[in-house]
Amino acid sequence: MIDLHTHVLPGLDDGPADLDGSIAMLRSAAAAGTETVVATPHVREDYLEGPEAIGPAVVRVQDAAAAEGLELGIVAGAEVAATMLMDLDESALDRLCLGEGRYILVESPYHHLPIHFADSVFDLQLRGYHPVLAHPERCVAFIDNRALLAEILERGVHTSITAGSMTGQFGGRVREITAWLFAEGFVSNVASDAHDALKRPPGLRRGFDALDEVLPGLAGQAAWYTREAPAAMLAGAELPDRPEPPRRRSGALSRLRPRAWSRS
Repeated sequence: MIDLHTHVLPGLDDGPADLDGSIAMLRSAAAAGTETVVATPHVREDYLEGPEAIGPAVVRVQDAAAAEGLELGIVAGAEVAATMLMDLDESALDRLCLGEGRYILVESPYHHLPIHFADSVFDLQLRGYHPVLAHPERCVAFIDNRALLAEILERGVHTSITAGSMTGQFGGRVREITAWLFAEGFVSNVASDAHDALKRPPGLRRGFDALDEVLPGLAGQAAWYTREAPAAMLAGAELPDRPEPPRRRSGALSRLRPRAWSRS
């Protein structure tokens, strides 16, 4: 499996503080069946490290993983705040793409959307990039206005859903909109958004097993969301044909009882 969204680089954002924490995350990822980890540190105003810090940090973690005998691929990427997109030139954007392609992971804010959020995302497309919204299911503005989210996605914007959203880790409302996104055929990828080895660990499979009770057949499609689609993104290729969206089990979504929304 390929984990397209992780905060595994030490000291760059709210991921591990040191290299030991990074190695612990990689061990956890390997144990969960992940073969490739994409390092996507935050690129936004509250973190001082810029795009130029990512490449050397990836090499440092790669070398440490090799020394520990961990056979995982570690690929560079970033999670870019929409508020910064307009200020980044093409050279900077190229360094922030996922792998070797022109797919860019754009952070969905947890509460209110910036005024020009959609315009910034669509501008990326005009500049020749493929925006991928990170965890849109955890954005309160989208939870409250699915029509707005659908309007953005119907214009060719991709999504990367957090596996924990499928299990209910972030509450019932998040899990319910996650199921809706799958049923509508809007999900392009499932990633862990892991930040450490314990509280926010790597791992993708559990999300499919959990949501299969609501969307029968989803677990059997896990390879597309965790290997085939992310591999295409990293290579800069078109996504392979999406599997047929699973049909909701009758009455299943109504049993997803909302709980307090949580960011953690």
